[in-house]
Amino acid sequence: MIEPYHSKYLSPSKEFRKLSLLLLIKDGANISQHTLAEKSHLSSSMVNVYIKDLADEALITVSGKSNRTIRYHLTEKGKKFLYKNFLEFSAETVQIYASVKREIIRLLRQFESLGIKNIVLYGASDTAEIVTAAIQHTQITVIGVIDSDPAKHGKIFNGHTIRSPEAIKSIIPDGILITSFAHQNEIHDNIEKLASPGVQILKLANL
Repeated sequence: MIEPYHSKYLSPSKEFRKLSLLLLIKDGANISQHTLAEKSHLSSSMVNVYIKDLADEALITVSGKSNRTIRYHLTEKGKKFLYKNFLEFSAETVQIYASVKREIIRLLRQFESLGIKNIVLYGASDTAEIVTAAIQHTQITVIGVIDSDPAKHGKIFNGHTIRSPEAIKSIIPDGILITSFAHQNEIHDNIEKLASPGVQILKLANL
């Protein structure tokens, strides 16, 4: 399913909620209303309203008389609606991804103009995936990936073994790019204690 999210700028719309619920129903006809509420981050009463709307629009059928026997099924109209709206949602998501990528490329080129050629990424995250894609459009090379989460250490991230922050001492890059939007100042202070003199600490917040 499409995971719900909480955002100041991209708040889930009614259409998003409908799409999310239809995907949940598609994956399991015997899913309970409680589980629908839990996975869609909606109250049970709101799910009940959406289910009624979806049924009224002939996108789903509902059978059964109790929570144990209730079943939801996509109609042919519902399947077509789901397919069409999933494509539209995907297209919008790609446009947002491309916009973020363009801004990161612009930022990386600013770093490039400062003479930064080799960087280490701090944070093996989804954001780091976008940064890695953006770097392909510059002359900057990623020479390492570090993360403070011990559970990630030793795993491979885009061809690099994820190492602990202490590894900065042996890698010695031109710059360290914090690829996390959260706690950037705290991360910056921690890196400053570990990095060699002259290594620049860079933030995506510098956009």
